[in-house]
Order: sequence, then C-alpha cells, then structure tokens
Amino acid sequence: MIPTFIRSHICTADVAPFKIVKFSDVAASKKVATASAATDPIMGVSDAQGGSNGNTVDVIRRGLGQVTLGGIVAAGDPLTSDASGNAIKLVGAATTIKRLVGFAEEPGVAGDVIDFDVQPGLLQLP
Repeated sequence: MIPTFIRSHICTADVAPFKIVKFSDVAASKKVATASAATDPIMGVSDAQGGSNGNTVDVIRRGLGQVTLGGIVAAGDPLTSDASGNAIKLVGAATTIKRLVGFAEEPGVAGDVIDFDVQPGLLQLP
C-alpha cells in the first residue's frame, strides 16, 4: 500500500484526470480548477476520475500520484504546471515566486502519465 492524502474539492470548471490542480478562488472558497501557470496557488493533482464543473474531484495532496507531462522531464526533476495543467520541469526566475507540485519519480516526455512524489511548495530566487 502507498500512503497518500486525498481530499475531495468542488470544481469551478471541468478537471481532467492526472492534471495539476489549483485553488480557483483563494479569497472566498476552497474550490479548485486546473492549474494554468507556475505562479498559480497549486495544491495537488487530480486522480484518475477527474471531475466536472460543480461536482467534486479527488485531489492527491501528499504522497505518490500520477500526472500528465507537458514536456521532457528526468527522474528527480521538480515539477510545476504549464498552461494546460500538465507537469513541466520547474525552472526558477529571479524575484518571481513559482509553485512546485512535487518531484518526478521517473523520466518521460509530453503526453506521458508518470508517477511523482506530491510535495507542494514554493521556489523564489533572489
């Protein structure tokens, strides 16, 4: 058994399976949508079922999960979201806070669904 922390959230838009998820209305709710940038308030990844607008989606918040790739990654790479909620390698930028969803457990290319260690966090370079 692989221990994970999974929590259901209401979707404010359709969320496909294995996509990076963000809080969609941080000031007023804990509802979620598909992430669209490395600067979004990323909180985890959708499970194999995904979710539809107004309904729930199970979001893996910690532990091992699976995510669709939007580019080439190597095992161990830090991951963040591209414009479609796919995982790409996180690259820091001076004075910009970027959000991390976790670390790749295996290499892959765009379109692959890979295992990764879900560990949301922040990265900011001076």
